[in-house]
Amino acid sequence: MKTLKYYILAAVMIIAGTSCKKFLETSPDLRTQLNSKEKVAQLLVSAYPKAEYLSFTENSSDNAEDKGPRTDYSPVSTELSWTSAYFWRDFQNGVEISGSTDDYWNKTYLAIAAANTALQYIDKHPGETDLLPYKGEALMARAYAHFMLVSLYAKVYKPGQANDSPGVPFVTDPEIEVSPQYKRGTVAEVYAKIERDLTEGLPLINNSVYKTAQKYHFSLNSANAFAARFYLFKGNYDKVIEHSGKVLLDNAQAKGMLRPWNSTYLPYIAAALRTAFTQSSQNSNLLMGEANSIWGRNFYIRYGLGKVISNTILLGPNITGGNYSYKPTPYVEPYYDSCKFSELFFESKIGSGFGQPYIMVPLLTSDELIMNRAEAYASKNQYDLALQDINTFLSTRITNYNSSTHGINLEKISAYYGITDPKAGLIKTILDLKRAEFISEGLRWFDIIRHDLTVKHSVLDENGASTTIELKADDPRRVFQLPIPATKAGLTLNPR
Repeated sequence: MKTLKYYILAAVMIIAGTSCKKFLETSPDLRTQLNSKEKVAQLLVSAYPKAEYLSFTENSSDNAEDKGPRTDYSPVSTELSWTSAYFWRDFQNGVEISGSTDDYWNKTYLAIAAANTALQYIDKHPGETDLLPYKGEALMARAYAHFMLVSLYAKVYKPGQANDSPGVPFVTDPEIEVSPQYKRGTVAEVYAKIERDLTEGLPLINNSVYKTAQKYHFSLNSANAFAARFYLFKGNYDKVIEHSGKVLLDNAQAKGMLRPWNSTYLPYIAAALRTAFTQSSQNSNLLMGEANSIWGRNFYIRYGLGKVISNTILLGPNITGGNYSYKPTPYVEPYYDSCKFSELFFESKIGSGFGQPYIMVPLLTSDELIMNRAEAYASKNQYDLALQDINTFLSTRITNYNSSTHGINLEKISAYYGITDPKAGLIKTILDLKRAEFISEGLRWFDIIRHDLTVKHSVLDENGASTTIELKADDPRRVFQLPIPATKAGLTLNPR
């Protein structure tokens, strides 16, 4: 193959200053020279973003706090990225910075291009039915990548509304030009294309082709979990329940798929918990992804999880009257670690001490899935079923859980929150439980934008005096900015 097939959009700008002819005549990865089912399978390893969104979604959310002025241990470039997120400032310092909005945009479009290259080969071989499971995976991966992009870089989808604000380019062809031009379309159009890929791809998924690496590909479980998340955003609650039910078959089975916080995890020290949390062997982890990132060191930054949030959200009172089994660990107060991520360091040369840090990220989990279904039940006024899912969830979170003492009902919710409307009370409960559950995992941001929640951040001065800044529901900074190089592809930046 003589041309580079899968560098697109702003990612092309990485090669700025390099001879285009020389670059395009070099195939960077032999897996793109597709001529067999095996090479298609290998290529699809690259159809998942090799970047993480946790750094900027978590620090933009109300799960971050200012821990005070100090010398930071993290690299300056990363600190700038995380600080920018905390103050809701656009980060435009280059596409090479891991954990930045630019990095996630570029690497997600690279993943889309890999999926498109695989789909192009599969479509040219319609008689090879053994390629169909890989077509399903490629379609699901493309749908997931576009969903994450439209959720982060465009206004959030609002059920029942026009959703005619600018979306993101939905790319369906491998890129063969250095300077292509794209259109953003609308959020509604992007959602329609995501749903098309999802509904075509999911029935083609076949777990048997993934052998021992099922958790790193779209399996039936993870594909249905993604479908449930997508339809929750879209407000199609029947579909959320339908797809959740294909993974969570009954209460006993569902409980066995949740993180064992108050059982297996309870005696773990911090290091053991970090090791276990992102292992593919964990029943709760449905889809895992790798990312070049130092998020495993996020406790050593000024802005993020600290003493106040740990003591209020994780260790403070909650609706059950019991104690969460989560393990926020102080190093030197007020610097806390959620003990969820263990850094993997790959040396460029063995023994050199130089290389790249990575983390494994749980992209889809059964813990999120059961709470998404609970919200769907609540939204459909099926309160008993919502409570059933919530209490199943809590039975694995509360230390020494006792259903008669710690189980919740509508009366308990009303008394705790002072909310008389049962639907509003249930959804408030679900959002609060998810906030605590997914600290350091970046998912709180998606509930913030879906439910128009205001975010408040503390800012401390040299004397410890605190002021508060706010990000309200109508603030345009709730939509992350596109990389500046994307304007060369014809894209308009988000308003500020």
